[in-house]
Amino acid sequence: MEGVGSSGFGEAGDPPFPLAKWRDDISRTFQFYLDRSTPHTLGRWVATLAVALIYVLRVYLLQGFYIVSYGLGIYLLNLLIGFLSPKVDPELEAHNDGPTLPTRGSEDFKPFIRRLPEFKFWYAMTKAFLVAFAMTFFSVFDVPVFWPILLCYWIVLFVLTMKRQIVHMIKYKYVPFDLGKKRYARRGSSSKPGSSARTD
Repeated sequence: MEGVGSSGFGEAGDPPFPLAKWRDDISRTFQFYLDRSTPHTLGRWVATLAVALIYVLRVYLLQGFYIVSYGLGIYLLNLLIGFLSPKVDPELEAHNDGPTLPTRGSEDFKPFIRRLPEFKFWYAMTKAFLVAFAMTFFSVFDVPVFWPILLCYWIVLFVLTMKRQIVHMIKYKYVPFDLGKKRYARRGSSSKPGSSARTD
């Protein structure tokens, strides 16, 4: 009776199944290009905007899939809240007597760390639009609804959620954007100590 190793299966040198190898190659290639896109923030968001416009145009032309759009809107709102929220909620830190965000100028500077980083926010949003776009090709997801009610409900939900988020920002004195952040000139571009900047 032959052993398991002699049958040609299960040996260490055996190549993986073609399907698994093909899947791994695609996954590695996709991850490679995803990693390369990380520093190109503007380009990534322009591409996502293009995908979103294509989705909106398709829904408009089909005059349907409003329930899919509503679900997409709720998901995007959830992502936005994660993007605007700090990684550690200062309200929980206050109860635990842990470190909190600085509230006075004399306190140490603590950078704002998002609960949902920008790259993950972009990636999740892009995937959501692509999945929603794919769902528009299946009539089972085209549930007949009165879309103005869904739109009004989503607007009310958006306003209430953002109001609560803004109140939270004001209460704990944090801003989730770096607008007005001080920029320093490069070493080579700085003027010499003896030079004058007068323009008489």
